[in-house]
Amino acid sequence: MSNPLPATTGFPAPINGQPDLLIIAGEHSGDEHAAQLLTDLRRQQPELKVACLGGVELQAAGAQLLYDLTTVSIVGFVEVVRHYNFFKGLFDRTLEWIERYQPKHICFVDYPGFNLRLADQLAQRGLSRKGGGSIGLSYYIGPQVWAWKAKRRFKMADLIDRLGVIFPFEVDCFADTELPTEFVGHPFVRKTWQAPFRYDASAPVLLLPGSRTAAVGRIFPLLLAGFRQARDSHPDLQATVVYPSEQIRVQLEAVLAAEPDLAAHIQLVANSQQSLPASAVLMSSGTMSLACALSAIPGAIAYRLNPMSYWIGRMLVKVKYIGIANLLLDRPLHPEFIQDAASASQLSRQLIRALEDLAAAEQAAAGAQELCELLHAGSDASAAVWLAQGLLES
Repeated sequence: MSNPLPATTGFPAPINGQPDLLIIAGEHSGDEHAAQLLTDLRRQQPELKVACLGGVELQAAGAQLLYDLTTVSIVGFVEVVRHYNFFKGLFDRTLEWIERYQPKHICFVDYPGFNLRLADQLAQRGLSRKGGGSIGLSYYIGPQVWAWKAKRRFKMADLIDRLGVIFPFEVDCFADTELPTEFVGHPFVRKTWQAPFRYDASAPVLLLPGSRTAAVGRIFPLLLAGFRQARDSHPDLQATVVYPSEQIRVQLEAVLAAEPDLAAHIQLVANSQQSLPASAVLMSSGTMSLACALSAIPGAIAYRLNPMSYWIGRMLVKVKYIGIANLLLDRPLHPEFIQDAASASQLSRQLIRALEDLAAAEQAAAGAQELCELLHAGSDASAAVWLAQGLLES
């Protein structure tokens, strides 16, 4: 990320006195999931006073937005180190705000590098319940201890009061700790979930480069190269590119400006739309890859990191797949192409297979059905009920 990150000079005071709940969600996906959780929760408790470090979705759901964390989302060890001073300032401002205004309960949403350090400091300062204070700490969408840093689960048990997970196998990951852990269902299998995509064999292909500027800068040109080669054999092929924010839209437009012949066949669309038709997909490995899998859209995953970040990650991360749908099903529903393997020829080949091979669509449909069955907890309100219980205990 070459541009300076937004300043964190201070956060506003809570609007209506001591907040009942502070939500901290640092990704676009976390902001969306937390917003749905808050919407459900406020149906039960409409007078709840909520503040957040999150994004516009949480704000729209009724939380006072203290700072938009979704604008500073980055990934990779090198990238984080490069912006160390910024994140230290952000962390210090957050801790100062909590200490001053004393929210009754805090719900962390994913974002473990920031949230677990914050939980540790809250305990050390005697603010959280585990540290001898009064603030209850819930964690929704926990760190992926099944992928790396497995021993964090014991530290979490020392710091966090309760954990709500969105993948059923995660409950067993914490079985050897004293941390109360509950599978609360995945937001994408709710009856009320508005799927952003739907499969349509006659529609344009979908290109999903991600939501972080550094990752988009590496991945979007790869997806474009694969799309360009696919057009050699399918000259009528069109593409839709979904962006999560205006910041990413501007970045995408800058890349497309250098390839005007290709840009003429590509439409940029905000991710606020629902049921966007797609015949196939080339995508990054983020949350939207699961949405595509649940929508039965065939295609492939491409991913590239800073080479040093990737090398370090290979040393620490021990998983068979990077796509969550592939992990859940234990098979490559969407084939994965990482670092140098993510070539234009490989991506083009996968795109053409998704378009031409009937078996690709059939496999995608079967995988979608399996995923729905795996990810449902039995109630759309499971996550809100879980958090409401935590608020009662505060």
